[in-house]
Amino acid sequence: MRAVVVNHAVPGRLELDTVPDPVPDPDQVLVRVAAISLNFGELPKTDGDTPDGTIPGWDAAGVVERAAASGRGPRVGERVITFDWRGGWAELRSVHVDELATLPDEVSFEQAATLPVAAVTALRALRRAEIVPGTRVGVTGASGGVGSFAVQLAHLAGAHVTAFVGGPERGAGLAEHGADRVLTDPAELDTPLDVVLDNVGGPLLTALVGRLAPGGRVIAIGAVSGERADFSSYDLIGPQTSIIGFQRGGDSAADLAYVVRLVADGLLHAPVDWQADWTKVGEATALLLGRRVRGKAVLTLS
Repeated sequence: MRAVVVNHAVPGRLELDTVPDPVPDPDQVLVRVAAISLNFGELPKTDGDTPDGTIPGWDAAGVVERAAASGRGPRVGERVITFDWRGGWAELRSVHVDELATLPDEVSFEQAATLPVAAVTALRALRRAEIVPGTRVGVTGASGGVGSFAVQLAHLAGAHVTAFVGGPERGAGLAEHGADRVLTDPAELDTPLDVVLDNVGGPLLTALVGRLAPGGRVIAIGAVSGERADFSSYDLIGPQTSIIGFQRGGDSAADLAYVVRLVADGLLHAPVDWQADWTKVGEATALLLGRRVRGKAVLTLS
């Protein structure tokens, strides 16, 4: 089969190559991949971060080509959305039945491919933050994949949502999808926040820690700024602020089914900002690393 593999000797560190087909375990299905999406965290960025020959890919959607030998999971021919920490950027993917969900006809492969990491991360982070109606939630990196889903899901939960973006042009569409305010500078806040879902880190997080209400919580999801936040223990002790490190985790089936149903029902918008054939993976990677994508970049397999 063909797959996108890591090769640190080529521009962009990724290339299409021919590799052996995956061999599923008894509780895995074999999926013929139709669409994938890219996430900042899975891209090879330095010579030593990911070995050559690795097939990246967290998010993929496609059609079951071989059912699980155990008898669990979807049947041959069913459309599915899948998650794993590797192996999605290929014509065929082996994936455990606990990390997939079937797709209704209303949801395209391209829409589905945006969901496994970004939407499920946002959903689980909001649960961890114990969001209730009326909670004042700030979302940093709100124009990105996780951020755009977090804005929508917080709005659906009844929160008052403030979206933070790097510039006015990156805030386009967020108000229509649930943001009560779209800001570029924490100094523009006129009320404290109860919760910050932080995808950016650095000086933005430093500023927002100082703008939390007593007992406020930061859910630290990512740090795409690449910069360090600068605050002392006293910034946390006085207002009794909590900073909680968060990772998505596995066992995705139920949450994948939930977000897919929201998309099918028109309650959740899948933010496909850039779409191309997977031969354009180098271009997609450059756009994502350059933070020139609002929402998600999606590639379809030819």
